[in-house]
Amino acid sequence: MQFLRPSLRKSSLSWIVLAAALAVLAPRVVHAEALLVVEADTGKVLQAENATYPWYPASVTKMMTAYVTLKAVKEGRLSLESTLAVSPVAASQSPSKMGFRPGTQVTVENALLMMMVKSANDMAVVLAEGVAGSVDGFSAQMNSTAQRLGMTQTSYVNPNGLPAEGQVTSARDLAILARAILRDLPEYEYFMHTPSIRFGRRVTQNFNKLIGRYPGADGFKTGFICASGYNLVASATRNGKRLIAVVLGASSGQARAVKAAQLLERGFANNTLSWLRPSLGTVDNLVPVDASPPNLRDEMCNGKRKRPASDEDEDLVASANGASSGEAAVAFFTAGLQPPMAKPSELLAAAPVASQPVVVYTGPKKTGDALIAAVAADEQKQTTRHRGKKSRVAARKPDAAAEARTAGKDAKSEAKSEAKSEAKSEAKSEAKSDGKPAAKPVRQAHAKPSGAPKASDKPAADKPAAATAKPAKPKAAAEKPAARPATKPAPKSSEAKPSDPKTAAAPRS
Repeated sequence: MQFLRPSLRKSSLSWIVLAAALAVLAPRVVHAEALLVVEADTGKVLQAENATYPWYPASVTKMMTAYVTLKAVKEGRLSLESTLAVSPVAASQSPSKMGFRPGTQVTVENALLMMMVKSANDMAVVLAEGVAGSVDGFSAQMNSTAQRLGMTQTSYVNPNGLPAEGQVTSARDLAILARAILRDLPEYEYFMHTPSIRFGRRVTQNFNKLIGRYPGADGFKTGFICASGYNLVASATRNGKRLIAVVLGASSGQARAVKAAQLLERGFANNTLSWLRPSLGTVDNLVPVDASPPNLRDEMCNGKRKRPASDEDEDLVASANGASSGEAAVAFFTAGLQPPMAKPSELLAAAPVASQPVVVYTGPKKTGDALIAAVAADEQKQTTRHRGKKSRVAARKPDAAAEARTAGKDAKSEAKSEAKSEAKSEAKSEAKSDGKPAAKPVRQAHAKPSGAPKASDKPAADKPAAATAKPAKPKAAAEKPAARPATKPAPKSSEAKPSDPKTAAAPRS
């Protein structure tokens, strides 16, 4: 600046001051995330960024669904053992869901576990209809509860967080809700941090990656829709102190978990360094921002990146080569203040601590032998459904058999063996690509049959063709129908030799 003339120097300084003032005054919204850390007991705010900016909640909506349902249980309006029926409305919900048929019975407890661990949208509707009779009636209860708790920026339209006009919240309001769950429903807190569930032979891990990975993690819920980005309300307890962290609008499932872990680490370190920071007051006193929620659809689900259908399909692969700037800051401030802990990105990339999945099932409450039988019945249903898929695959291939029927005897048997080999091979690939946990038992059960075609698929196709090629007459008979009907039948075998059997056996993708 010393080389500038006085008038230019003064002008430059004015622009710098103006830019700085605008940066402070302008709300940070365009793809800014909303971040918040509070003390669970006192509500004291330890860190806040865009915490009162409106946001689409996605599946963190299910925290309120659980709260309203469990309050009804606590007040005796229904019990955890009460059975609820899956309605057509519930069955029609988009994934993630359990996928039960209308009429299926499920207990309140099992529906809650499926909703909070698997983020099952159909179970949220089952609970809503069970408590209030309808989705609209339950949404009204959710909204009155939000107002009572002081969640002034929140409005609910459905119980599962699927996109809906007018469904909105904020990081501030979600922290208020998390505190209310801990304060009002301590006996039901286990629903907020169950590590995994087992339904039949399928095991589902909690989508909250902090559970079982971050030391002391004990809540709450994840959420994702294109408009909101990746959301997470998390909590953890250390040395008797419990903190709640809210992350809204992260770029991936891994990023939201890492950010939540960083916020919690900063919050725990803040106990020692609190005198360095100005007081931010309590979460209830944060001033709401009057604006529309940011829509992150283009960033989250544009053509350049695969759109996840739900929380269930998020990319869980850690992209952490070394510490991020946030992790570096955490390491600097916490060095020497507490035992060293692995970087959040490393912690969350690891497998969760081994735990016994909580068994969930359909039908009324069961224990002992009855529970074992119920689990076996659900496993059987899954197996039957899987076999049904394989039969449909085999039934999809009538063309080769139809052509073979019009050919001579030799060609007919050849086409039959080809069609059989093809059906086995496609059924095997269907079994492989079916649901992840289900694939393993099916592969074991069909190891021999699926292995046989593998070794003999192509040679088996060539061998009968060669055997049929010896006698000239049957071969010619086989070629006539294989040739195009509109043209003269060609008695020469040059075309039929390699292509007829292979055409019949070509798998469809």
